[in-house]
Amino acid sequence: MRALTLIADRKLELADVPAPPPPGEDEVQVRVKAVALNHLDLWGFRGMAFTKRKLPLVVGAEASGEIASLGAGVTGFKPGDKVVMYGALTCGTCAACRDGRDNLCENVGGIMGFHIDGFARDLINMPARLIVPVPEAVSLRDAACAPIAFGTVEHMLFDNAKLKPGETILVHAGGSGIGSVAIKMAKAIGCTVITTVGDDAKAEKAKALGADHVINYKTERFEGVTRKITKKKGVDVVFEHVGGEGFNASLFCLKRGGRLVTCGSTAGPSVTINLMQLFQQQYKIFGSFGSSLRNIRDSLAKMAAGITPVIDTEVPLAEFERGLARLESRQVFGKVIVTF
Repeated sequence: MRALTLIADRKLELADVPAPPPPGEDEVQVRVKAVALNHLDLWGFRGMAFTKRKLPLVVGAEASGEIASLGAGVTGFKPGDKVVMYGALTCGTCAACRDGRDNLCENVGGIMGFHIDGFARDLINMPARLIVPVPEAVSLRDAACAPIAFGTVEHMLFDNAKLKPGETILVHAGGSGIGSVAIKMAKAIGCTVITTVGDDAKAEKAKALGADHVINYKTERFEGVTRKITKKKGVDVVFEHVGGEGFNASLFCLKRGGRLVTCGSTAGPSVTINLMQLFQQQYKIFGSFGSSLRNIRDSLAKMAAGITPVIDTEVPLAEFERGLARLESRQVFGKVIVTF
């Protein structure tokens, strides 16, 4: 079978490798059909793994596919079923896993495609407990965006920030994969959405998604515009995944008692915070990473109900690196999908 491996920093190789053995007890074998790209893939490609990893490494952190075969003891699936796979090798037995907080697993074996072999291969054996069925109405292309893009946003907005209908939210980088999802999910429950983008072309696309106000952060100070839009009151929630020097400006956008939820640091991982501002304004800051299996199931249900991902580009497996370059260029609006 084919497998796309990272053999050195910024060097990929598509090779023929032995197919996996038949699935073992409580395992399923999945034929991968689509991989969705994320900044996680880009960080791994650049060599920013943060922890020790062994190369060559099969890439791909988010994917969908079809059941190829079942191991002994597996019920609830049959060959041909559409599925997505959880993107981390969790233990399934610790307190967090038992409570359904899979992304807080105490004994996680690593993130697929980043620390351990990922999904960019024709066949993969996975524990059946880490497999989520895809509704019939959802395409495998769209479903590939559920484990990270949709699941991450679902966890950020509803588990952590507790976004409520009618609230006002500032979504940073509305043209990104998760930013575009956040706009759609927030609008679906009747929120007022303010979003930032890096150019006027993206501004028009963000408006088409339903954003009520779009700010080009390269030509305007987003915090000043946000305060003006909200009549100096501030927003209820900031959806933050950028970091860097804009983080404190995001805090300034919050109303008293407002909530900021963050899952990324593409503009820089280090910030300084005015603690007096933090406690006097009674801000709530939530760190958020990944999603639970429940978040993925809920995301797929939302896709089936019509909240579909924005797809920027599709590339074949052999052109995975072109997809990464598209993501790295920051010209992307939505998700980049790798097809098999």
